[in-house]
Amino acid sequence: MTAPVFVVEHLPAGGAQRYVLDGPEGRHAVSVKRLRPGESVVLTDGDGRWAECEVVDTEGKDRLVVRMGAVAEEPPQTPRITVVQALPKGDRGELAVETMTETGVDAIVPWAAARCITQWKGERGAKALGKWRATAREAGKQSRRVRFPEVADAATTKQVAALLAEADFAAVLHEERDYGSEPLATAELPAEGEIVLVVGPEGGVAPEELALFEEAGAKAYRLGRTVLRTSTAGTAATALLLGRTGRWS
Repeated sequence: MTAPVFVVEHLPAGGAQRYVLDGPEGRHAVSVKRLRPGESVVLTDGDGRWAECEVVDTEGKDRLVVRMGAVAEEPPQTPRITVVQALPKGDRGELAVETMTETGVDAIVPWAAARCITQWKGERGAKALGKWRATAREAGKQSRRVRFPEVADAATTKQVAALLAEADFAAVLHEERDYGSEPLATAELPAEGEIVLVVGPEGGVAPEELALFEEAGAKAYRLGRTVLRTSTAGTAATALLLGRTGRWS
């Protein structure tokens, strides 16, 4: 089993012989994980910088004392994969963020699509976005990542189109009986750069949205013969792309 991961705001540039992990992360390490001297942990800023540490002692219920090793940095992987996720109902958005993070997505963009029942507005929207970001952080720790996915502010359809226009490979998951989508499994993918994938809501991508995305350079693709829910389609597509680009090799 790999060492558990804990998040810190800042890692010393040259490491530190002695470091104290406190606050909520320290409490989780001491009172929940019940870590003991001699065990290994990884501290990370969630932005690629990390250090392997050895537990030296505990102080009270929320302070973990460690001996920190050298600080390393994991470079961003390429091609970078961004999933534009239409807002699902209920807690399915957090489920999508959790599983995409565990799979290895690099960025998630919430999208208020025309057919979304859920709409983020005002305080409710800010709270929902905060939940997505907290979910990405926790899923990043759980999956032993040291570079967590960025969860952007909610995007409009025009903003999504602009994102697609700048991508090296732009795809919209869309399947209709009378629409000529191609299989994502055989699409020609770039070896580096940016891949942007749009996952529509349960009701599908609206015709006017699809037309705008096609004008931006995106093509319609399908995953297979079955129709996946919006909360699982992004995870399945990310796994497919990671395997095909060699990032899972």
